[in-house]
Amino acid sequence: MSSHFQNASNFNIEGDTHIYAKNYHHYGERSPKSSIEKLREHIAAGAMHNSDERCDAPKCHPETRVAVQDEVVGWICDGDSDDDPKEIMWVTGPAGSGKTAIMGSVADTCQGKGILGATHFFSSFTGSANRRSKRFLVPTLAYQFVQHKAMTLVADRILSAVEHNPAVFDHKLEVQLDQLILEPLRACQEGRGAWPKVIIIDGLDECEAVQHHDEAQSNAPRRSKEDDQIEILSVLKKAASDPDFPFRIVIASRPEHAIKRSFADVAKPLTRELFLDAKYNPDADMALFLESKFANIRRESHLPSSWPREDVRRTLIANASGQFIYVATVGRFMEVSGGNPDELLKQVLRLPGFKVSTDALAPLDALYTHILNSSPDPPLSVTADEHKTQQQYWFAYIWNRIPAKHCMQSMQRVVGIPDAAQVASMSEAD
Repeated sequence: MSSHFQNASNFNIEGDTHIYAKNYHHYGERSPKSSIEKLREHIAAGAMHNSDERCDAPKCHPETRVAVQDEVVGWICDGDSDDDPKEIMWVTGPAGSGKTAIMGSVADTCQGKGILGATHFFSSFTGSANRRSKRFLVPTLAYQFVQHKAMTLVADRILSAVEHNPAVFDHKLEVQLDQLILEPLRACQEGRGAWPKVIIIDGLDECEAVQHHDEAQSNAPRRSKEDDQIEILSVLKKAASDPDFPFRIVIASRPEHAIKRSFADVAKPLTRELFLDAKYNPDADMALFLESKFANIRRESHLPSSWPREDVRRTLIANASGQFIYVATVGRFMEVSGGNPDELLKQVLRLPGFKVSTDALAPLDALYTHILNSSPDPPLSVTADEHKTQQQYWFAYIWNRIPAKHCMQSMQRVVGIPDAAQVASMSEAD
């Protein structure tokens, strides 16, 4: 005989005879965000050295920039043995000298050695807008500490700080540094021998200003990007000066006036400067790089081993005037353009070279302009979606290289592309 209670659930029996059946309906409720989720919302994920956003970022070609990389990594590992130990290294040099490529390769090396703590690669025009804002710097560094296997106790303290003060991300950088980094480090001194050794920050000169007021309602002066860059340097100096902060800091930027003044003034006692000049023999590195590119092209196009002539290589290196980005762009142009390699190289050689101008970037200007001006519809490059044509690819490639900003005015005149403000607004809209 079947029971009245077969398959029944959620019921109460009161006394002998009364049965109350209850049907429960559970509606989905959004659970509170965890501390790690709150932190994750305030980072610039694309600014980390191994992010997908940086998958095409320049890296040093094998066997190039070896002396510079060795000097930086050697200082990170053994800087305490210097006669006058410093906590900060400033890697600087002109646009196109290879700073970002060097920093990317150094970050990879340090990660392989297990000594990389955190990275942040600023970028004015590449990728997401939060890569050009100071707002995301400290949370991004803190997030990487949370993810580091050797810093689990510190991670707990950082997440506890977020839980205690979820509004910390709206505070000024110094408060963020104190609550998200310095205080957690002070509370977790045990096991610090296994911690990583370095923080790498690239492209400080590309950090743009954050405006804190409603411009429509306020007459307050606009902050300049230099204001934010100096604020960043100030908090990094504070960190480096703290006895409980165990990391060396490598900062790479162009030698812009405000940054240079700050390093020469308030940060001088803590800073070792490494200027990318002829001492590091960039011409030899560029010759190695070009030979690698030419070897690939010879194999793919069945060209003789004597191609191209030695005088052609010397001309290209002379045109570069120490700017690694010039030979990198020549190599990329020949790799992706799809034409006859010899003809493409002749196009490059017909452009104005180092002999016609005292401006070291003039040959690079001419190369960029030629690449865009040879496109059927150069303005199309600016309004590209994710389905890039070759022309759109080239605009993105050129725009994302720092020296391109030097020559955008001339390209605007020749090619008719929008000005920098329009391009920036398009990037914001994306």
